[in-house]
Amino acid sequence: MPVPEGLEGMRVDAAVSRLFGISRSAAAELIADGDVLIDHSAAMKSDRLSSGVMLEVTLPAPEEPLLPKAEVVEGLDVIYSDSDLIAVHKPVGVAAHPTVGWEGPTVLGGLAAAGFRISTSGPPERKGIVQRLDVGTSGVMVVAASERGYSVLKRAFKERTVEKTYHALVQGLPDPLSGTIDAPIGRHPSAGWKFAVTADGKEAITHYKVVEAFREASLVEIQLETGRTHQIRVHMSATGHPCCGDPMYGSDPNLGKRLGLIRQWLHAVKLGFHHPANGEWVEIEAPYPDDLHHALEVIRG
Repeated sequence: MPVPEGLEGMRVDAAVSRLFGISRSAAAELIADGDVLIDHSAAMKSDRLSSGVMLEVTLPAPEEPLLPKAEVVEGLDVIYSDSDLIAVHKPVGVAAHPTVGWEGPTVLGGLAAAGFRISTSGPPERKGIVQRLDVGTSGVMVVAASERGYSVLKRAFKERTVEKTYHALVQGLPDPLSGTIDAPIGRHPSAGWKFAVTADGKEAITHYKVVEAFREASLVEIQLETGRTHQIRVHMSATGHPCCGDPMYGSDPNLGKRLGLIRQWLHAVKLGFHHPANGEWVEIEAPYPDDLHHALEVIRG
């Protein structure tokens, strides 16, 4: 293209940055790689443009979007499905959707392999996703199958009208036996891959009640009002009662080993929401998987 009059006298790196909406450093890389020419000659980033000269820029190909890889996912059970939604029992070790750096199985990939139609709404790598469970957490998860399902369920999760119920086996006995933990959660100040209760974190509210108490641990029912990353694990740890099998957040590794746990004892047991089609209240439950069931039997003696 001929250099526009408005860019006359501007450094080449600044002009390329402005013209194509890329960062100054990205423009400098293009220039260093010989991908920016002025009148058919390679430019230097400090060169200044003259009006009317020809500027030729070769931009890199856009990054390929992360797309779910259709593959059979062992242990991924479809609990319920209709034209608006699909509810699955997500096993541990499975991500909700593709992310950078994750090469394991995904819920979306498993559903694609099973022939389910997913809503086309949402970013390419997570179409139909209205909620997520951590890779290390099992339980019931719902995916939108239609555009109506996506918009209604997405809004329901945002407005907190969905009832999210979890069971967790935590160390010790919480006191009081039922209560609410209202403490903001943010990135851990010294370990970016962890989360913690922080003064400048996002609002996080957890309701809990003890269902069954044992000598070393308690089975707790939890309802989430918010949905922060690692919320239950962080909140229970902050009260001195980390999830069994969760050394990242302070559990006793010896107890976890004795219970046969290689992940935190945490399971999404139930989701309750208004159906996108008719507004009727729906509750979908997922039973404990074998590893969590075994740990309960051991702790019960």
